[in-house]
Amino acid sequence: MPELPEVETMRRGLLPIVGSRVVGAERPPCQRRPIVFSPPIGTFRRRVVGKRIVAIGRRGKRVLIDLEDLLTIVVEPRMTGLVLLSEPPTQEHLRLRLLLDGGDVPEMLFWDRRGLGTVRLLDPESLRRDIDSKLGVDALEIDEAILRERLGSSRRPIKVALLDQSRIA
Repeated sequence: MPELPEVETMRRGLLPIVGSRVVGAERPPCQRRPIVFSPPIGTFRRRVVGKRIVAIGRRGKRVLIDLEDLLTIVVEPRMTGLVLLSEPPTQEHLRLRLLLDGGDVPEMLFWDRRGLGTVRLLDPESLRRDIDSKLGVDALEIDEAILRERLGSSRRPIKVALLDQSRIA
């Protein structure tokens, strides 16, 4: 199951595609459970093709691929998803292929064996509403003072308190 450190590793692994231009977007045929993919691939393709990738980020367990027009491709790998720049473990679970130009890497892939992951294309307002407002402070950025403020009055065991995202968000 990709936890935050694994998703951060995926983010770092995608850094070579910064500066590349998206020249194609494909949703390969997959006979397995379909993933949440929004908007539909035709609209997705029209909105991303021709755009340059300007940054790779992460919010919680989501990988963010920022495009030059302020749209963001949000990939949430969930339990078995992988964001890759090389051949996937199998072709049958491939969910997205972004074809790239202008860099050293020809494509970016999203592979998900169980079909639990999601791919969404969000504008800045949707990103704030659907992602940022629900997550709160990132686990790799939070400091002791914030934790003490948010959890100091809790009488719950620390593990239970830390799993309650609403206390931090």
